Amino acid sequence: MEVRTILWPTDLSKNSIKAAKHVSSLAEKYQAKIILLYVGVDLLGMFPAYGKPSENQLEHFQSWELNQAKQHLESVCQKELKACPNIDVRVVQGDPAAEILKTITKAKVDLVVLTTHGRGHDELDQKSTEFGSVANKVMANSPVPIHLVNPYTK
Repeated sequence: MEVRTILWPTDLSKNSIKAAKHVSSLAEKYQAKIILLYVGVDLLGMFPAYGKPSENQLEHFQSWELNQAKQHLESVCQKELKACPNIDVRVVQGDPAAEILKTITKAKVDLVVLTTHGRGHDELDQKSTEFGSVANKVMANSPVPIHLVNPYTK
């Protein structure tokens, strides 16, 4: 298997950052480019019960969130991926699984590194036998191999 491009989608949770050493090791082994992807919260999917925010409110929050995420991703690159000089940081808005799958296709990704649980399970006290919803959707629909990382193992 030839691996030229590795996609590492992260929600910036403690769980998802635990995949960094796997990403770094695989990128070094294959001399591969890393795409570090953050998918911003889909606010419109959250508001039906409360009413729709104004366009200005939505733009303001989305801009703030993506700027914060970009800064955090750049920090992750410096701290966790020092051995990988070829990193493309991307921030997008939408449904996480759909955006990950879209990036796989558009960027011609060869391998995805993904934790089994992300943001929704940061405070989970016990190991869960179920994968998170994003991991499940990506695994079920990915056209390329997925390297799963269990964030609960050392």
